[in-house]
Amino acid sequence: MLELRVNTITVEEYLKLRDRVGWKKLSREQAQKALENSLITVGAYLADQPIGMGRIVGDGAVVCYVQDLIIPPQAQRLGVGTMILNRLEEFVEQLRLPGTEMMFDLMCAKGRELFYTQHGFLARPTETLGPGMIKYLRED
Repeated sequence: MLELRVNTITVEEYLKLRDRVGWKKLSREQAQKALENSLITVGAYLADQPIGMGRIVGDGAVVCYVQDLIIPPQAQRLGVGTMILNRLEEFVEQLRLPGTEMMFDLMCAKGRELFYTQHGFLARPTETLGPGMIKYLRED
């Protein structure tokens, strides 16, 4: 039976899931710090093995970002991503202060836009919102 667990993803599980989807390698220290600084992590487990995870980063008042929604190919199209995303959204909704609006954002991988638009996210740019942007900081 599929089980969602909150704030239990280990560094090893996180790094292994990232590797299974071909994402950039992180140092163990980066991974540890990323998990520690997350507002929440949600892991999906089947037979006690992690088959997906997601996490939220942000300030918890004005903006929260879906970060690292990772579902390896073998677990895709089984509803795992939807279950994790729904749990993350529930968490953010609980943080939202009464009478306020919270931005719930993400940057999705190329080709994954339909999944997110089906869950109510707006693709950018729009008439009022510019494109998302990124800058990588690293030593050369």
